[in-house]
Amino acid sequence: MTPTVQVEGDAGRVILSGQFDFSAHREFRQVCESLIGNSAIKEVLVDFQNVNYLDSSALGMLLLLKEKIGAANKTLALVNCRDTVKQVLEIACFGKIFTIR
Repeated sequence: MTPTVQVEGDAGRVILSGQFDFSAHREFRQVCESLIGNSAIKEVLVDFQNVNYLDSSALGMLLLLKEKIGAANKTLALVNCRDTVKQVLEIACFGKIFTIR
């Protein structure tokens, strides 16, 4: 999986596809750090529309991203979650930690 980035105004969208697991760690971190470092970006959206699987390492990557986003005074939302992804996020109680749209 290679995440792609779209910038729309002051929002940066990280578009994921396929399996979101540890193999995506390096690329995911790089694209997220580029958005965090961009002073024009106020909100980061992680788009799960094309994700069919995520594992515990993906949950860990999201938690680290949440921490970095907060330190940079930006907001984060998880968007377009399919049912399978939404179930994993619910089981992990991520709805209490993240904005899920």
